[in-house]
Amino acid sequence: MASSSLLSFSLCLLLLCHMFQAQFGWSQESPFQSSRRSVSTRKECRIEKLNALEPTRTVRSEAGITDYFDEDNEQFRCAGVSAIRRVIEPRGLLLPSMSNAPRLVYIVQGRGVVGLVMPGCPETFQSFQRSEQYERKEGKRHRRSRDEHQKVYQFEQGDVLAVPNGFAYWCYNNGENPVVAITVLDTSNDANQLDRSHRQFLLAGRQEEGRQGYRREESIKENILRGFRTELLAAAFGVNMELARKLQCRDDTRGDIVRAENGLQVLRPSRREEEEREESRNINRLEETYCSMKIKQNIGDPRRADVFNPRAGRITTLSSEKLPILRFIQMSAERVVLYRNAMVSPHWNMNAHSIMYCTGGRGRVEVADDKGESVFDGELHQGQLLIVPQNYAVLERAESEGFELVSIKTSDRAMVSTIVGKTSALRGMPEEVLMNSYRISRDEARRVKLTRGDEVAIFTPRRVES
Repeated sequence: MASSSLLSFSLCLLLLCHMFQAQFGWSQESPFQSSRRSVSTRKECRIEKLNALEPTRTVRSEAGITDYFDEDNEQFRCAGVSAIRRVIEPRGLLLPSMSNAPRLVYIVQGRGVVGLVMPGCPETFQSFQRSEQYERKEGKRHRRSRDEHQKVYQFEQGDVLAVPNGFAYWCYNNGENPVVAITVLDTSNDANQLDRSHRQFLLAGRQEEGRQGYRREESIKENILRGFRTELLAAAFGVNMELARKLQCRDDTRGDIVRAENGLQVLRPSRREEEEREESRNINRLEETYCSMKIKQNIGDPRRADVFNPRAGRITTLSSEKLPILRFIQMSAERVVLYRNAMVSPHWNMNAHSIMYCTGGRGRVEVADDKGESVFDGELHQGQLLIVPQNYAVLERAESEGFELVSIKTSDRAMVSTIVGKTSALRGMPEEVLMNSYRISRDEARRVKLTRGDEVAIFTPRRVES
């Protein structure tokens, strides 16, 4: 009887997984496969020279700035991604919107709260607020109204936020300093059934895109409710015409980042409650359901480092094994912090493109292509972005002030193969293979394999013999 019940439960669970996969297009891949990219993407990766990139277009709103990188640049076309940098001032609210492509958001600076509306999930957060006043002989009393909404998450510097395509998303800065965030969108993901350009669909407000060559009225992006007839919109919501017009934001000139003058009062768990819930999940090994799926993880905390060298720096990776929602959006992230003159081992990304963004300091970066030619040999400093195509070899070295960067990768389980150091490609080869490959002696082959000892991925500075 017990085995029969277990079999029935297993079949139900399997059927549920297939239903989610069919409805949302989610699937699991082998770690050796790259994210599903279109054939046109592969044909566009014929780059002779890479360049350190900076935003080419800035859009100002009432309470913030949005910087756009040129998605028509050949490096972005090769990787099939777009990138945006946002600055949200204190009490600034990034209005609700959705996108045609999944995205990862890295919080470079600041703290705040974010909401991600999961379609079909219940509103599990309830709060009570005072609303209308009623007069009585013995004094005044207030009627309490109840607000229900889905979970709201707190974020801080070093957090990675995962946002699937088509999910309504908003963000609020409740700190004292501006929030700075870099966003990478995977426009070549199969989940995007439109063209390979980033399309933001506003649910509120309106935005002047500031595109060159367009008249002002042509570069205005309205929210999607503006596209409906007002009377039909009023009927759909069950409200009057005046309120329907307000929803269409016809005369709103604040942009898509607005200021909440009185702050934003929403119910949210404390950071301690979030941490306790996470510990309980790990201890009890509870499977995440669709509606309770975790959307963020911090990779800035040194205690989370996967590789640490006290004299060189640290590397922290974030894959779908640590944050399961990444399996569905097919992206991952990596945080690298290098101390003065330290190096990252020469390496290549086996199954993903890498979008590197410098968050602090300066570093020397060199990239080599399949012809063995240098396609980038230059400096990357704070605020600049560099795209390294799949399998291109890359080497990074910090300058005197150190070097910090975050890399967003186009696979949920991006794999790296190092060339030098422990567990590297050359370390794993027999001495005889190296001797014959490079025409070197056995002693030289051993030095190539073993000089870096047990150092993995990041190296301490060493003086080079002339």
